[in-house]
Amino acid sequence: MTGSANSENSFPTDIASAQGYVGDPRNDDVRIYVNGQFHTRNSATVSIFDAGFILGDGVWEGVRLVRGNLVELDAHLDRLFEGARAIQLDIGLDRKGVEQIIRDTLAENDMHDGVHIRLMITRGKKRTPNQDPRFTAGPPTIVVVAEYKACRPLSEKTGLRLLTSTIRCSTPDVFDLRLNSHSRLNFIQALIQAINANCDEALMLDQRGFVASCNSTNFFIVRGQELWTSTGACCFNGITRAKTIALYEDGMGVVRQKDFTLAETYSADEAFLTGTLGGITPVSVIDGRTIGDGQTGPVTAAISAAYLRHIGAA
Repeated sequence: MTGSANSENSFPTDIASAQGYVGDPRNDDVRIYVNGQFHTRNSATVSIFDAGFILGDGVWEGVRLVRGNLVELDAHLDRLFEGARAIQLDIGLDRKGVEQIIRDTLAENDMHDGVHIRLMITRGKKRTPNQDPRFTAGPPTIVVVAEYKACRPLSEKTGLRLLTSTIRCSTPDVFDLRLNSHSRLNFIQALIQAINANCDEALMLDQRGFVASCNSTNFFIVRGQELWTSTGACCFNGITRAKTIALYEDGMGVVRQKDFTLAETYSADEAFLTGTLGGITPVSVIDGRTIGDGQTGPVTAAISAAYLRHIGAA
């Protein structure tokens, strides 16, 4: 399949995005885990009656493999099982079982470094396409996709351009973003707004107008030597976000998890995003306003270096 019309190399993986990565032709031949069996990329399928396909009814995790280490695996499994319990989804495996299928997928593909794993679990096949979970016909659907996704070094990353979306992040009483659900339509809509405005990612506010999150990542600004990020009430329960906060508080400076406005954001010295795949990604422009001098700032560079050391990538 290597070199086919659907090759990894034919996809514009150099687009500016917090989820961008370096294309790798080895991804054409990866084998994908689906419910206990491995399949080629083109033959891996799920039923059109699957609850994930019909409704986005399921939970997922993205995990990085760096030099043989599954980065923050325990935290990812904590979030996975917490989310499954919240929606009363019986995964059918314990933590060791989930870890084993991830490791089996890596072994099947002889992968050791520079890999991003997407673990997806849905409620499974339905008897008919409806919302009611009582119509589930069998066990959950479990899929593991492992791909080579090497991230560009910070020095090679272009600062992203953000647009503040008119679509707000939901509140916990509407949809708790601590739940890592497949349902992402509002965030896709926000991103489409940004793309249509020739920007790279969407910045999203909470229901009161305070800065909350981006469409797929968590958001930080730098003011002086302080890091500011949202309170966490209306943003993703980001594992990289939590680690960034912990690393910075450990001798680098003060972190404030607080409400702040777009006006305070526009006058920030630096801004960056955090996420599992991209790590630390600088932001250069928000709503047409240049942040700082438009370059990767010293605080962003320092926390990125600390994070790379933490995960063993530096």
